[in-house]
Amino acid sequence: MFHFFSKKTFLADFLGGFIDIHNHILPGIDDGAKTVADSVALIKGFSEIGVQKFIATPHIMDNYYPNNSDTITNALSSLTKELSQQGMTQITIAAAAEHMIDANFEVILENNQVMPIKNRYMLIEMSYLQPSINFDQAVQKITEHRYFPILAHPERYAFFPINSPKLKSYKNNGIALQLNLLSLSEYYGIEVQKKAHKLLSEGLLDFAGSDVHNQKQLNCLKEMRITNKTAKLLMPIIEKTKSHF
Repeated sequence: MFHFFSKKTFLADFLGGFIDIHNHILPGIDDGAKTVADSVALIKGFSEIGVQKFIATPHIMDNYYPNNSDTITNALSSLTKELSQQGMTQITIAAAAEHMIDANFEVILENNQVMPIKNRYMLIEMSYLQPSINFDQAVQKITEHRYFPILAHPERYAFFPINSPKLKSYKNNGIALQLNLLSLSEYYGIEVQKKAHKLLSEGLLDFAGSDVHNQKQLNCLKEMRITNKTAKLLMPIIEKTKSHF
């Protein structure tokens, strides 16, 4: 895939050995993969670009995807069983969750029903259209429970304009910021792309993930090109993601 004489290269050229800490590849429990066969197809597609380690993060979202440790571990078990049967022993998958900061989040946090990444990091999100009313309070409680909060795809929240100081404030207050790799393209729209590149250029991003839900998104990721300048800025984030997880 390398194109030494072009101004852009495939993003996939930089993802060998990457650990995808945000994806929806577990089958049948949210808006991601619907069946085990879908999950396996996604994993095979990722393997083609050198991604074989995953932390699956299905949604936990009150009234929409009320997942818990049982639903998530059962889905993981079904998938790992199929991978074993197909001899795909090179694949490593752990399970966590992407937690919506909603009215029920603090309840499941207090009841120890959350699904952190590696028992330390809490992947959180908000609605794309409006901030969670209890966001600051929820983050405070997350840290009180000795988790490190990671805000998923900050570039996608429409209520943060491109020059908003809010995300920098979050980072200064201990919230890590996780980029969706597809945001560096036009996949989610021009405004999201501009914001993603701005956050990247300002050094505000900590980790990266695919947030892949389906084959269409994976295909876009595999076909995506980035400039050499973007690649240079992105590589430290990819390496940091690999080293932390």
